[in-house]
Amino acid sequence: MSTILESIFSASFLFSVIRITTPLMFGAMGALICKQGGVLHIAFEASMLFAAFFGVAASALTQSLFVGLLAGLLGGIITMLLYGYFTIKLNAAAVLTGIALNTLASGGTVFLMYILCGEKGASNSLPSLVFPNVEIPLLKDIPVLGEALSGHNILTYVALILPIFVYILIFRTPLGLRIRTVGENENAAASVGINVNRIKYITLTIGGAVTALGGIFMSMGYLSWFARDMVAGRGFMAIAAQNLGNASVLPTFLTSIGFGIANALAVTLQTLSLPSEIFQALPYVITLIGLAVYSSSMGKKERIISTQGRKKRRASKVN
Repeated sequence: MSTILESIFSASFLFSVIRITTPLMFGAMGALICKQGGVLHIAFEASMLFAAFFGVAASALTQSLFVGLLAGLLGGIITMLLYGYFTIKLNAAAVLTGIALNTLASGGTVFLMYILCGEKGASNSLPSLVFPNVEIPLLKDIPVLGEALSGHNILTYVALILPIFVYILIFRTPLGLRIRTVGENENAAASVGINVNRIKYITLTIGGAVTALGGIFMSMGYLSWFARDMVAGRGFMAIAAQNLGNASVLPTFLTSIGFGIANALAVTLQTLSLPSEIFQALPYVITLIGLAVYSSSMGKKERIISTQGRKKRRASKVN
């Protein structure tokens, strides 16, 4: 037990938390943007998977990190826009469309990987590129703190400062105001001349780009290859983090870190002489518990509002 505690309260554990939180942060911020625009769905897993695959494939074929980044972003954005086309243009069921896209991404990336390199498990034979790690001057020389905060992948630092830019975009720009207006009341937005569908597509594009960075990090930062279903539920965890954060930037940021701690803890606890499956399931169990607590609190809030509304109606009738 003392060994486990030493592992948890260490610089290496904090380093692991930050690294594991990176794709969750990208996904959660993408989900927050979509939620604010009233187009939250469950296809984030698909967006991250396609971004991860196309980033690796393009960087391997062109030997260009920039082309890999661009291809990954396009993969994530196009996935989101497909969702928008089916649900906004064709009025398809949102949940079913999300499930279809997730299934397509799971099988489609394996099919494309087999065509490209003849493998179905991982793209080890592809000479794909990876984003560099960055040593922060001065900080890297500080004991413990330097070990935990310096030396991360460059995309990790992008993820850590991303909430600031998301906050500015959503709450401090005219576009953010339009996104929030459409998300709160489409009819009211349309009545003041806002093109609702156009704003939804813009929201999906921005959310898709942010979410895609999480997939790109998985295959070009966290690892150096694409593996089958490598996102492993992180898209759903991102949605859960956004829900628990109530679509607010700081709470969503903190919730994402909480999920990152749960994932890092699961990895650390696998050193115990117990079935590893128990600890591998820990992040998902925590996700379910968090969603249950969120649903319970929202239900209680709705009941309170409903009760207050009935009391007001009764009082007005008496008067």
